[in-house]
Amino acid sequence: MMIKKIISGAQTGADRAALDFAINNDLPHGGWVPRGRKAEDGPVPEHYQVKEAPTSEYSRRTELNVIDSDGTLILSHGELSGGSALTQKLAEKHAKPCLHINLNQKPEFQATVDITHWISANGIEVLNVAGSRASHDPKIYASTLNILEAVLYLGIIEDKMPDFINRPYGTEEAAINDKYPDTVEQAVTRLIEELPLKDKTRLAAMTEMDLNHLHPSLGVYIKTNYRILTGNEKLMVSCRQAANDPELDADGAALVIIKKLWESLKTTHRIRRVK
Repeated sequence: MMIKKIISGAQTGADRAALDFAINNDLPHGGWVPRGRKAEDGPVPEHYQVKEAPTSEYSRRTELNVIDSDGTLILSHGELSGGSALTQKLAEKHAKPCLHINLNQKPEFQATVDITHWISANGIEVLNVAGSRASHDPKIYASTLNILEAVLYLGIIEDKMPDFINRPYGTEEAAINDKYPDTVEQAVTRLIEELPLKDKTRLAAMTEMDLNHLHPSLGVYIKTNYRILTGNEKLMVSCRQAANDPELDADGAALVIIKKLWESLKTTHRIRRVK
């Protein structure tokens, strides 16, 4: 699963975070905005490649974005109200897939997994992102950006972990891998072999702080596909030695491998924007 385009109404908050996410990750973006590029902080900045609706009413641009997308994701901290509630109603009116995530009730990791499954199940390539505006929810911009980044990186590795994320960790899949990595170095080598060039370059361009956004998705892959949770004690010992932490758990071990992968890619892949 990989989203091919992000659209939104370019309002402050969730809308703007979605467009910035697309720009930061070289994804096409767009969407309808009210005539005059109206937003609560003034005209929508020109670097956003959006179209003006025939009227200045927010409701019309909201409906056009619902119609022009394959599905609408609404993010909020709390129940929907105002324009966000209208977005949900318009999606129902036009029989379009719509997913609302209340981040007061669901942690970001679970939201990432739910969104990824919803996108895949509905075949969504053009995603409309809506939600609270910044004046109503100052935290929604950062939350939206973090979640979309995590969804992106879960999508990067999805082809490599077809449905591991849905399986019990104890499921035996001996036919999938006849030998699992025994050390951190072997795990990093395996990941480098598995990831496409574009994705390795994108990972190399991340900051160390960004790795926390990648960890929920890539960490699931490492824990399941390299059997950290089901008996690969040699790899766990290697991770504990690398971290100098004899009590390191499986989540910590996955993060050790991710950081070593990132450090390796930073030395072997030029940091550049890839189209």
